[in-house]
Amino acid sequence: MPFQAVQMPVLLVALIFLAFYVGVVLPAVWSRRPARRTAALKVLTQLLGALRRWRNR
Repeated sequence: MPFQAVQMPVLLVALIFLAFYVGVVLPAVWSRRPARRTAALKVLTQLLGALRRWRNR
């Protein structure tokens, strides 16, 4: 398998993780607005719950 073919999935996973981190985790932790923190924390809880259910199948 060529080196570039291995890099693409790794890059995709890294981009998804970065988008998740910047879009959900950071607002849940560092937002000054309580409503934004609460909403981001709800989304984070739902996503982690779905991940746990998916892993336990």
